[in-house]
Amino acid sequence: MTAPVRIAQLSCGPDYSGVQEEINQAAKSVNGEIFFPDVALKDIMRDFDAFGLEVRSPDLKLAISRAMALVDGRIEADAVFIATCFRCAEAAIVRNELRRYIHEHSKLPVVSYSFTERTTAGTLLTRMEALTTIARRRALLAREVQEGITLGIDSGSSTTKAVLMKDNKIIGRGWQPTTEVLKSARDVATHALGEAGLKLEDVEAIGTTGYGRFLVGKDFNADLIQEELTVNSKGAVYLADRQHGPATVIDIGGMDNKAISVMDGIPGTFTMGGICAGASGRFLEMTSKRLGIEITELGPLAMKGMGAHVPMNSYCIVFGTQSLVNALAAGSSREDVAAAACHSVAEQVFEQQLQEVDIKEPVIMVGGTSLIEGLVYAMGELLKTKIVVPPNSQYIGAVGSALLASGFIRDGADAGH
Repeated sequence: MTAPVRIAQLSCGPDYSGVQEEINQAAKSVNGEIFFPDVALKDIMRDFDAFGLEVRSPDLKLAISRAMALVDGRIEADAVFIATCFRCAEAAIVRNELRRYIHEHSKLPVVSYSFTERTTAGTLLTRMEALTTIARRRALLAREVQEGITLGIDSGSSTTKAVLMKDNKIIGRGWQPTTEVLKSARDVATHALGEAGLKLEDVEAIGTTGYGRFLVGKDFNADLIQEELTVNSKGAVYLADRQHGPATVIDIGGMDNKAISVMDGIPGTFTMGGICAGASGRFLEMTSKRLGIEITELGPLAMKGMGAHVPMNSYCIVFGTQSLVNALAAGSSREDVAAAACHSVAEQVFEQQLQEVDIKEPVIMVGGTSLIEGLVYAMGELLKTKIVVPPNSQYIGAVGSALLASGFIRDGADAGH
């Protein structure tokens, strides 16, 4: 077994909130080891003054000193995990500043996490998995070309996708709503193989990602089972042909959202989650149903409307739906309501996720919602930039999985799954 990834924790409050053991367990489950950097009292005062951010909390002063010790090389680590309570405004400022400072002045992968009295186990585990992956597999994540015949399966919360690739080209695709996790995965894989005229025995390596990645990975005897943060960022820059230099990847999913800052194809900082499904693709699905249209028609309809004419609150999916009903009852046009829904989701993603990553162009939108042109337009208006939507953007997780899985062919992975 490989040595655990040493994860330096910079935090304020997890012991008081009772979540430290959950953080430790999440790290341990992905072969990571949490440790707290040792710094002397005299170093704390010196580093705090040098950093120049005025805070009152002794724990936050300690976190600042620990961050500076990591950047200066006084303490060695493989990755950094920053955690603070979401109720504390001072801690939120320090968390974001430390994340930015470490990212800009070192090569350490860093992720920040805002917790309540109990963590959201799924998103905490995904963050830890991504953090250890970047620390352990930088060479794999630097892969720019797909080789051989590989299959990528993305078992998402709303849809399941499969992509078959051969020598850097997509030769088969499959897509369907997620119902039974394994059946959906088998169906999309069969469709992709059929489109390519191949059999499963022809596949040289398989990669899985998404919510159902472990179950599907076991069923397909996958060579690579990987969380969606690193997979999606890799797939995004690959399809957008932006594998060198900086980029920002936005994935507004069916249940949660991801924002990832990427440099040369490798994630630097990232955040995921969302306070409510009102800021996700689920709200846009509900909007489409209420307007009596297919989700594919929502984007063109929104482009004909003026969202500013309709007050919309998608911070909560319940209140958002109420705003939707009230607007229609008050005589707002379907076009204006569609535009308002798209703008509201974009605004919530901006406030909830994009504040925690350094946005650098190009901004690449991926996932099924990237095909909703009204949403892409609204996001571009908020960020004051032209959004890049690469071809096959809805298959992003499957493409990333197929691309990264090809790294296991040379390592002696056996064909004939």
